[in-house]
Amino acid sequence: MASHHLLSILGMNVLCFQRAPCSALKKMAGFPGLFPAGVLPALLLWVSMWGSPASGFSVMGPAQPIKVSLGADATLPCQLSSEQSAAHMQIRWYRTQLSPAVLVYQDGQEQDGEQMLEYRGRTELVEDSIGRGAVALLIQHVRASDDGQYWCHFNDGHISREAVVELHVIGLGSAPHVRMMGPEDHGIQVLCSSGGWFPKPRVQWSDTAGEKLLSLSEYQTQDGDGLFHVEASLVVTDSSLGNVTCSIQNPVSGQEKASAIFLPEPFFPRTSPWKIALAGTLPVLVLLLIGISYIGWKEHKAKNGEVEKKKKASHERDKVAREKEEAHSLKRKLEEDLEQRKALYNKDWKKALIYPDWRKEQFERVLVIENHENVHQNNSDFRKEPQAVLCKEQGGGNLLKLDQKGFTKGRHYWEVDIEDTDEWTLGIYEEPTEKSELLSDLQKMKFNVLEKKGCEYRALTCSRQGIFQKESLPIEKCPLKIVIFLDYEDSDISFYNMTDETHIFSFTHANFSGSVYPYFKLKSMEFSPSA
Repeated sequence: MASHHLLSILGMNVLCFQRAPCSALKKMAGFPGLFPAGVLPALLLWVSMWGSPASGFSVMGPAQPIKVSLGADATLPCQLSSEQSAAHMQIRWYRTQLSPAVLVYQDGQEQDGEQMLEYRGRTELVEDSIGRGAVALLIQHVRASDDGQYWCHFNDGHISREAVVELHVIGLGSAPHVRMMGPEDHGIQVLCSSGGWFPKPRVQWSDTAGEKLLSLSEYQTQDGDGLFHVEASLVVTDSSLGNVTCSIQNPVSGQEKASAIFLPEPFFPRTSPWKIALAGTLPVLVLLLIGISYIGWKEHKAKNGEVEKKKKASHERDKVAREKEEAHSLKRKLEEDLEQRKALYNKDWKKALIYPDWRKEQFERVLVIENHENVHQNNSDFRKEPQAVLCKEQGGGNLLKLDQKGFTKGRHYWEVDIEDTDEWTLGIYEEPTEKSELLSDLQKMKFNVLEKKGCEYRALTCSRQGIFQKESLPIEKCPLKIVIFLDYEDSDISFYNMTDETHIFSFTHANFSGSVYPYFKLKSMEFSPSA
């Protein structure tokens, strides 16, 4: 009876003995009536032999983390010590809890019943060396969510041992896209963006000498796949830097990607010439005032020496005249410097997204008015809105109507006062020269426009069949006047906010093939593609 009682206790408390057999039995020893005399010492000896390394086994994993690139296959090894066969054991790979598991191997085959959904069809137990106690978990097409710790758990009857294996997933993102955003705080703001990184990358700006530059701001977001997208901005105030480089580094592998941008010196904002001229003239006026006060004080102090005083006054007047001439010379030099910078701008004006007033000199100006006529009475409401049309400045008599020939070449610009309205659509539309019997005139029209609806702005490329391009625009200051630049040969339409003289958006691949017309209405682009 004592033996049966002992086996019953062992069966009920086997897990407890595996974890802490000596402490458990020491507690039981406090109850003298629980075991017959002489049974407790033998039991202590048996449990000590059962949990010892000589009678059991241990599990070893790799000392260093396993590093795998995103999308590749990962192999996580695990080994029994001492070397023995594990074919008869239950082998379980899990993350934070035993069940559900990443993979369960039992009775010589994998068991699907307890497997986590995200690992089904992607895992496999490599059992080539299972006879020597060596197995490995193969994870195919590694994802960002696979990053972290994995537990390798062996169970042989009442004995179980486990080891932890660390997996580091490495996602190397796209090359940084670096672009100029415009003037900011007496310098030029530069933006660097890249996506597809894992884990969270490090961003570093540097100049041509390798000196590190501090970012103005940095934002990192994760997409649905767990990959990071990063945007960092920098304000460059030193016009002599030339190039700045944006480097993005993976903190696990140390791999990085970098892109540089050249910042031409003429693009940097300069102090206005009249301010510099005033700063040079003001000391001259102060000196003149001091000289006159000094002469008056001398005349009041002594009545003799009038000849000497006149000489001193004449000397002061000559000095003031010379200083005035130097101030005028400095002003002329600043004006020449401004003209020189403007000439440099004109050589490469297509790449610059600043100074719209200088850009106007490269385009032919036309006057924008509203045509309240219904040119096509039989068309839909899409053409019944007040349309923006062109009129040559000389006398205003040569109207370019919607049913006449539009722009087919050249560079043109026009300005539209939109004031503080809640809804408007502004831009151009194109009518192809080739006629098609399958499509009506409205269905052939292609629009490249900016749209405002409430406080939201977006750029649209669309037609009656649908929207081909849609992009939200982060406009901080509400424009009251917008200038549109049309470059037919370069297929470019650019929009500038004349309220703060900043660039809003450019359609750089319009690919014109027909006649181009201005377009404007006090509504957003709301229409049915089937209309």
